Amino acid sequence: MLFHVQMTVHLPHDMPAAQADELKAREKAMAQELQRAGTWRHLWRIAGRYANVSVFDVASPQELHDTLSRLPLFPYMDIEVQALCRHASSIHDDDR
Repeated sequence: MLFHVQMTVHLPHDMPAAQADELKAREKAMAQELQRAGTWRHLWRIAGRYANVSVFDVASPQELHDTLSRLPLFPYMDIEVQALCRHASSIHDDDR
């Protein structure tokens, strides 16, 4: 199942820089691991914001929830999710 996920990060302004940097490094490593595994299919920065638009490919809404809740920045995110389905006019065979 494909899901459109928009994530907006709100780190506390008083969070120590070292703690924020460590969280961001862990987040990057996990995001890249999930991309290599094919779970996090697309990752796009929203210009001018600490936010992204992503497409996840998982077996179920529960798997998506479990994946997102493991992200190091999850406690600091507002997340919006929309389920996606293949468009009849799509020319891409991997749109499931």
